[in-house]
Amino acid sequence: MEHLSLPFIIIAFIFRFWPVWLAMAVTLGLSFAYRKRLGLYGHLIGSGVGIAGLAICLFWLFTAILANAVAPFAPLDQIAVMKHAVPGSIEPQSHLPYILGGDKLARDVFSRMVYGSRIVLAIAPAATAISLFVGALLGLPAGYYSGWVDSVLSFIANLVLAFPVILLFYLLVTPGIMETAVPYVMAGFFFLFPILFFLAFVVTGYRLHTNRLIGLSALVLLIGGYIYLGVVFDKDPLHLVHLEPNNLNIFIAVAFASSPGVFRIIRGLTMDIKTREYINAARTRGESPWYIMLWEILPNARGPLIVDTCLRIGYTTILLGTLGFFGLGMAPESPDWGTAIKDGSQFLRIYAWPALVPAIALMSFVLGLNLLADALREQSLRD
Repeated sequence: MEHLSLPFIIIAFIFRFWPVWLAMAVTLGLSFAYRKRLGLYGHLIGSGVGIAGLAICLFWLFTAILANAVAPFAPLDQIAVMKHAVPGSIEPQSHLPYILGGDKLARDVFSRMVYGSRIVLAIAPAATAISLFVGALLGLPAGYYSGWVDSVLSFIANLVLAFPVILLFYLLVTPGIMETAVPYVMAGFFFLFPILFFLAFVVTGYRLHTNRLIGLSALVLLIGGYIYLGVVFDKDPLHLVHLEPNNLNIFIAVAFASSPGVFRIIRGLTMDIKTREYINAARTRGESPWYIMLWEILPNARGPLIVDTCLRIGYTTILLGTLGFFGLGMAPESPDWGTAIKDGSQFLRIYAWPALVPAIALMSFVLGLNLLADALREQSLRD
């Protein structure tokens, strides 16, 4: 079987990502040109650590978006002759190389790595966002009101945090639980929080502007209800919003486990910020508690929350890889990085590339998020 030499493997690898390089060049070029108008994001462009983290994250983001253009093969394509093919082996029919070799089922490792980024970047940021909404809607009143409200909500959060994490995920992600109503009930509960958050945000912010209040509230309910029907009940009439049962299971498990941590961070920030002078000024103006929480406290807590979000997405990515490695949640044929590492580890001593490629991909994405968080933390300290 013909195969490419190492220099040509490197060239082929770089060339396959040409749509990603182009998208990154345009994005970073525009960001640099308008960095003075982009606030916190613009400050990242001037930091070496920030630009490195941003470049890595953008690389994987555009790889996930443009996976169809980057990957030469579909993630489930099997060509028998390419079983355990070494990196650079030429596929005889299409004459395209398996740039990073083939796995035990004769699938292209490079293409599976590319499509695996879609799964990771779809679940990790979205699950983190849901946990932020849950943490905000529960952490803000807990920190603002204190007293029995804080005691009850903190007790529930501590109860979840006290449960063994591995056992918690095993219970929530095991395939058998999909035969029960538990995941769908939990999904219905958690996906209410973004709708309630934006609805409260609109009602408190535009209560004096009736036309805007009605229009924005209707928009929130329309879009939120549409997504809610598609994700929770799989009843999207246009089939634009859909989440596979396995992915829904993992999504809810991650959101459930992350929410108490976000709750505690927002609660602590709220308890600190509510003592500031501008909060007392808002009370003097007669603003409602929820207006103060959503429009005064939450925006002033954004710095630590943005840093925590970057780190939390990284933790979630590692968690998804861990669950995939143990065969929990994802389908066995899934190209996600954790499942790919698990499949490749069975032959690690003989064929290293099927396991090393997704492991390096996972490591690089988490590294980019950590660098981004470090840059954001440095900027928040300066401010």
